[in-house]
Amino acid sequence: MAKYVDKDDGVIVVKDLVKMFDRSIVLEGISLAFEKGKTTVVIGPSGCGKTVLMKHMIALERPTSGEVYFKGQRIDELNERRLAAIRTQYGFCFQKGALFDSLTVYENITFPIVQHRKISDWKAIDDLVKNKLAMVGMDGYQEHLPASLSGGQQKRVALARAIALNPEVILYDEPTTGLDPIRSDIINELILKLQRELQITSIVVTHDMKSAYKIGDRIIMLHDGRVIADGDADHIRNHPHSIVQQFVHGEVNEADLAALRLGGTKFETQYLPEDFK
Repeated sequence: MAKYVDKDDGVIVVKDLVKMFDRSIVLEGISLAFEKGKTTVVIGPSGCGKTVLMKHMIALERPTSGEVYFKGQRIDELNERRLAAIRTQYGFCFQKGALFDSLTVYENITFPIVQHRKISDWKAIDDLVKNKLAMVGMDGYQEHLPASLSGGQQKRVALARAIALNPEVILYDEPTTGLDPIRSDIINELILKLQRELQITSIVVTHDMKSAYKIGDRIIMLHDGRVIADGDADHIRNHPHSIVQQFVHGEVNEADLAALRLGGTKFETQYLPEDFK
């Protein structure tokens, strides 16, 4: 049974969250409160519901049953017009950056500002862009197109765009995917920096355990749509559940290993080289 949470227990709260697609249960009775100013990392195997959970936090998905709250206000029942203002308090950092290829770095960062604010002082906007890029070490790249940047630089620009509206929450979807260890650690350091300097609440979906241990004040593991572990890095490292240990150490379970070791079997549907002569 999911633990009890109150709508005011965190900046984002999900209560008894159930999500089904057709007859498949993706999230099964999840109740979680995400504390203001902290970084919560969500881990788990592919298909366990991590991204679906994140989408519920911003009402991009609506629950089959259950409730979602932002700063004490229920949002899963709001219409798109009322959600628009709430969503400006969120920043998003997508897995591949999701920059607009035809727009310069400057235009990418100002895009959410132009969409949501009436701009009367472009000098102030210039200063804002410079400030946001400086925070991620990319000031001076304003006129570059995304294609001219490395993968790590694109993610840093995407992070600058995510904080353009000074959000209270940033949602990160696999922020270090596709990066080498050094560039990955740069992203980790930037996540810590934004939390420290802006008091931003961060929720990070990742498979990168090195990153999870470094940035996470709290780590939650999902498996088959349920929370099976919830605590700090030491708690997760030493968790007694075998599924948790297999995941955090990247170990194949015995059943899968046995299947991989099977060999030399020829099935009737297989072809031999001579069949093509």
